[in-house]
Amino acid sequence: MTKTQKAIYVIKKLLEIYPEPKCTLDYDKPYELLIATILAAQSTDERVNKITPKLFKKYPTLEHFANANLEELERDIKPVGFYKNKAKSIKETAKILIEKYNGVLPDSIEALTKLKGVGRKTANVIMANIFGVPSIIVDTHCMRLSNRIGFVKSKDPDKIEFELREIVPFDMYTIFSNLMVYHGRATCKARKPKCSECIINNVCDFYKRLSNDIILNV
Repeated sequence: MTKTQKAIYVIKKLLEIYPEPKCTLDYDKPYELLIATILAAQSTDERVNKITPKLFKKYPTLEHFANANLEELERDIKPVGFYKNKAKSIKETAKILIEKYNGVLPDSIEALTKLKGVGRKTANVIMANIFGVPSIIVDTHCMRLSNRIGFVKSKDPDKIEFELREIVPFDMYTIFSNLMVYHGRATCKARKPKCSECIINNVCDFYKRLSNDIILNV
């Protein structure tokens, strides 16, 4: 089985238990997803979703974020961590979007990654969910599962993204990325993964090594 064949198999199997995988950040407007994704860095979507309803109500437009009192904005987003840097990024990005793009998100990775606090992961989230472009989104779950399953051997998100692009069929990029998040949260956890319950353990390198270790230690 090639890595591409394995990827297709993994996607099909995981779709049996997660039939409609999608972005798990809550938002109504395109720029809200951008802000939510900036907030989600080194945090969790669940934690971000707890504060964004109140945040987006308090700052209902990009202009409100651009003109926000920095210290007040820091307090508003403090629960997600790294709030000082994130507040600066959100405020500066809002200004750039207003001044350079008339409040509309740019539709390319190159332009998005020039915004403050926006790396390739965040840019790919926007390309996938706002512009409908199939995108490989390398978050902590995608990184962990891609290494465990055996698609890559790297801790570099950008390297993983480009390697997965060569493995996963283009039209499955976004579905694959979302499935990695769903399965990472439910089964293939960072600590105490539920390997024996995993629907794809038959093609997982990590499970094979684990099984071999158990046999050797018997």
